[in-house]
Amino acid sequence: MQPDSELAALIHAQHAAYDEDLPYWQDLVSHLPAPALELGCGSGRVLLPLAQQGHAVWGVDNDPQALALLKQAAGGLDLHLLEADFTTLNLSESFGLIYMPCNTYSTLDAAARARLLERVNSLLAAGGVFAASLPNPDVLALLEDGEPEMEETFPLPDTGQPVQVLSEWRRGEGVLTIFWHYDCLQPDGRAVRHTATVHHQLTPAAALLAELESAGFAVQAWGDFDRHPFEPEAATLVFEARR
Repeated sequence: MQPDSELAALIHAQHAAYDEDLPYWQDLVSHLPAPALELGCGSGRVLLPLAQQGHAVWGVDNDPQALALLKQAAGGLDLHLLEADFTTLNLSESFGLIYMPCNTYSTLDAAARARLLERVNSLLAAGGVFAASLPNPDVLALLEDGEPEMEETFPLPDTGQPVQVLSEWRRGEGVLTIFWHYDCLQPDGRAVRHTATVHHQLTPAAALLAELESAGFAVQAWGDFDRHPFEPEAATLVFEARR
C-alpha cells in the first residue's frame, strides 16, 4: 500500500465499530424524502448501513482511497458515489436530507462554510433538512496544547496486527489541530507510525448556528444524538437546519 491508502485503511478499521450515532441518522433519513446525500462520506461508516437498509443515499468525498474502501465494502450494492469537493458540488438531483456526520463540518473555515451553505441551499428539496454533528467548538476552545495520549488499541481485521492510537493537539489562532497517530506494532517490536492531521475551527457554536439562520434555515440544536437540547458544556453539537 502507498502511505495515503494505508492511513485510509487504518482510519476505516478504527472507526468501523463506532455506531453510537447510527440510530440518529437512521431515524432522520427514514422521515425525509429520498434520496439523501452524505457530504464527506469517507469509507462509508454511516452511508453503508443506511444503504444496506434500503435507503437511497448518495455519497461525496474528495479522498479516492476512502471511496475505494467504501466500494470494496459495498460488494454488489449499487451506490451513487462521487469524488468531488462538496463545497463546489453541482448536481441536477435534489435531496430531502443532506448530512455531515463524523465532525466534518468542524473542519470548514468561514469561507468554506459559506460556499457549502450556498450549495446546500441549491441541492436541498423544499422542506428538506441539512444536518451535521461536530465537537462543540466552545469546549474545544478550552483545550491547551497536549502531549500524545493513548486513546485505544485495536487489531487490524485482516492480520490481527495491533495498532495503538494516540492523540495530541496544538492551539492556533482560531484553530485546534489534532494529530491522530497510528502506531502499527511490528513482530520485531518496532512501531510504524502513520499520522492523520485534523484542523478544527473554533468558531463559537452560537456563531455557527447564526450562520445557518442567516442562510435562511430554521435551526434546531442538540447536545447529543438522543436530541437533548444543546448546552454550552455539551461535548457534541448536532444541528438540524430545515428549509
